[in-house]
Amino acid sequence: MTQMLSEEKIFVQTQILRPQLDVEGFRLVSGAFLPELEIAYETYGTLNAYQSNAIFICSHLTSDAHAAGWHSEDDKQPGWWDEMIGPGKSIDTLRHFVIASNMLGGCKGTTGPASIDPRSGKPYGSNFPVIEIADIVNVQRLLTKNLGIDVLEAVIGGSLGGMQALQWTVSYPDKVKKCMGIATAASLSAQALGFEVIGRKVILEDSSFRMGDYYSDGKGPDRGLRLARMIGHLTYLSSASMDTKFGRQHREGIKPGKFETDFSIESYLDHKADAFVGRFDANSYLHITYAMDCFDLARSYGSLEDAFKKTQAEFLLVALSSDWLFPPEQTRDITRVLLKQGKVASEITLNSPYGHDAFLLEVENLGRVIESFLNPVDHTPFPGIRKDSVTESSRRSREKQETIFNSTEDFVRLRDLIEPQSHVLDVGCGDGSLIDFLWKTKRVTGVGIDIDLDSVVACLAKNVPVFQTNVDEGLADVGTGLFDYAILNRTLQEVRHPVMLLRELLRVAKKGIVTFPNFAHLRNRVSLAIQGVMPISESLPYSWHNTPNIHLFSYADFEALCKSEGIHIECALSIGRSVLSRLLVKTGFLNLGAEYAIVRISYQNKPSASINPT
Repeated sequence: MTQMLSEEKIFVQTQILRPQLDVEGFRLVSGAFLPELEIAYETYGTLNAYQSNAIFICSHLTSDAHAAGWHSEDDKQPGWWDEMIGPGKSIDTLRHFVIASNMLGGCKGTTGPASIDPRSGKPYGSNFPVIEIADIVNVQRLLTKNLGIDVLEAVIGGSLGGMQALQWTVSYPDKVKKCMGIATAASLSAQALGFEVIGRKVILEDSSFRMGDYYSDGKGPDRGLRLARMIGHLTYLSSASMDTKFGRQHREGIKPGKFETDFSIESYLDHKADAFVGRFDANSYLHITYAMDCFDLARSYGSLEDAFKKTQAEFLLVALSSDWLFPPEQTRDITRVLLKQGKVASEITLNSPYGHDAFLLEVENLGRVIESFLNPVDHTPFPGIRKDSVTESSRRSREKQETIFNSTEDFVRLRDLIEPQSHVLDVGCGDGSLIDFLWKTKRVTGVGIDIDLDSVVACLAKNVPVFQTNVDEGLADVGTGLFDYAILNRTLQEVRHPVMLLRELLRVAKKGIVTFPNFAHLRNRVSLAIQGVMPISESLPYSWHNTPNIHLFSYADFEALCKSEGIHIECALSIGRSVLSRLLVKTGFLNLGAEYAIVRISYQNKPSASINPT
């Protein structure tokens, strides 16, 4: 329950649910039973009359139910994701009813190894059963049902929380509308498993561990837990962030013991480990990390395809560029499968030097992404972007939308080359306006691709699925033949490898549609011949020193390239804005009169293209 007590702070209370269970208790995936169950949780905002605005926040490894707000005036800090959750924030509690809970196996109120086993009257300790991520999610599902919620508006989680979010869509495929996984994966890599194994071993080999039954005298395996936390914490950082923050700095006035050092990094790890031992239970650490290690959707369900086969959720997967614990490649593996199955899926890689912990430390860009995904608003270009935050690439992307295809008439010309109810890939999609228009006017679905974060955010705000990647690196993450059309809208002249990209368009789609400015247009020729400088026009709005165009070519050049590549031009629209341009095109001087072209291509054998002046 959330209560506003001041303008500065929102105060909350952690609540405990003791759900009514079957006679045997709560059944785990392993077949074991917990005779009783307690679930610690917090809620923020108000559940609407339709119970349709609930968002579940899945906690990461060592967090708890206190995700936002303050417990009291004496608190030193708010909940662990308070920057993200609250009135007017990215996860807006004026719109959404937000739920966060301590996970099963934890030590902050939800049943775990330190809880009292009613059968013995003592802490579970070594008798606490092995749990899986699916068990954690089943407890969360039990909580939401007890709160009167059947279908969740969204499930959001980072790291281990992201694994839970993915499991939600698999275990309850019709109970989640949107799923957002941040810095997560469908299974841990071998390297990540290695660090986890070492972390558990140093706890198990601590002489105070005693098989997990150490609660009676309060002398637990603190030494092992400290070392496990040091090892784990290193995986959450990046080499760049550690070099920047610590480097080889020495602490002044320190006389280290034998084989200890006075390096700042050692002091930092000692501090983190000491704080962790004071707030976490070693048995919980063992059970939760083991559940994370065993999480493997492909193995559990036969394949990732089979795991996600029934899910109805829309997905947004966010990777972090410097995260080596959950590298971006693992995120792309999931996206590739979802796209192949025709699911609504978006993927973003946020640039950050902070490694895996960036989703907790650097929330501004992540917050923009989450807000747009949760609250899409039609016709709102670049929502929430301050003028001083617009990058050069986003400015160009916006100019591209404003200077070309800037009217309904232009969109119609391109739309008429596409069959109704087709599925399209828009490469270099900008703010997603084209896909948005195609859906609204012809029920054409689509996925956008763009490298610029501002453009990606704008796509999400239009409810346009988007895949953030650099097209100069190709479309390797897009499966063969997944789309009916692949569109390259005024981008061919900007990429480093245009021939490769044309081949890729016709690999991922049955047909391609390419639009490009014609550098051989009359105005460009006259400007260069008379003035002796590179032309600036409506279709070429950049100065020579500030242009993204790195390949200057004409319509005739494109026609020759297609011929050499065995690409068939099915039809082409030669666009001329001025009366003279239209006249030149109409009289057959296409390469002289066309300001830009819209061309549909394929590898099919069809009659030669017909040029349709407009």
